[in-house]
Amino acid sequence: MNTEVLNNLLELLKLEKIEENIFRGASQDLGFGAIFGGQVLGQALSAASQTVTAERQAHSLHAYFLRPGDPCRPIVYQVDCIRDGRSFTTRRVMAVQKGRAIFSMEASFQVVEPGFEHQQAMPAVEGPENIESELSRALRMQDRIPPGVRDKLLCAKPIEIRPINPVNPFAPEKRPPLRHVWFRAAGALPDDIAIHRYMLAYASDFGLVSTALYPHGHSFWQPQIQAASLDHAMWFHRDFRMDDWLLYVMESPSASGARGLCHGRIYSRQGRLVASTTQEGLIRHRPDRQDRPAPKACEP
Repeated sequence: MNTEVLNNLLELLKLEKIEENIFRGASQDLGFGAIFGGQVLGQALSAASQTVTAERQAHSLHAYFLRPGDPCRPIVYQVDCIRDGRSFTTRRVMAVQKGRAIFSMEASFQVVEPGFEHQQAMPAVEGPENIESELSRALRMQDRIPPGVRDKLLCAKPIEIRPINPVNPFAPEKRPPLRHVWFRAAGALPDDIAIHRYMLAYASDFGLVSTALYPHGHSFWQPQIQAASLDHAMWFHRDFRMDDWLLYVMESPSASGARGLCHGRIYSRQGRLVASTTQEGLIRHRPDRQDRPAPKACEP
């Protein structure tokens, strides 16, 4: 288990309180040239959660990625306490760098209530035990990974990802827009429910938009493809643990206008539907671009 890198991620998502309802978070450079969208999702939900009483848990969030974030700079999160009702609490979060908004989110929190129960069944897929991890596959393909991002991709990860029937990112074949991925935190986590929810928000951005490229025989790693998250919505249905295996079922019902729409369902190992996601992403095909621009390196 990668305890050190997991603790680093927990610290990244914890945030520093610098004023009432204002927080600051460090940035994580994953080699994309911009801040990973899941980082801002997780940090924003963490900021909102810190302004809400513990008995109210996040049940939904709706977010927009407004500008590419600079991974070399910290982010300031401003929380607007819109409403505190008897059952529901609403928060608006703005993420700011260099005086400009890079991300906005509204999140809703609810007290625990009993109610009707039903869910879509988890698909029958292979379990995670005998599936190769994404990091292990990357190590086998390391000679083909662009040098500017190779070191970051091949280091220890706080989230262990095991894709079922993965696509070769350097020679993708056309296939239906559906993928199944097992994932979990790379170590034990505290029992705080809020931590598990903002950790899941962080992980929910991995690979979702790339599902829209499957029917077209392209992948994010091809230099002709420009891809980025545009917006992200998430609903938390039931409690779960991020340090237990979760199955992420991702599908893309439509792509048009240089955008791809993707839906996701996240199940516990026991088959409980714990969360759902929807995301629209930018997917541009630029055949004139033969080399991916090298990401800016952060100064030590």
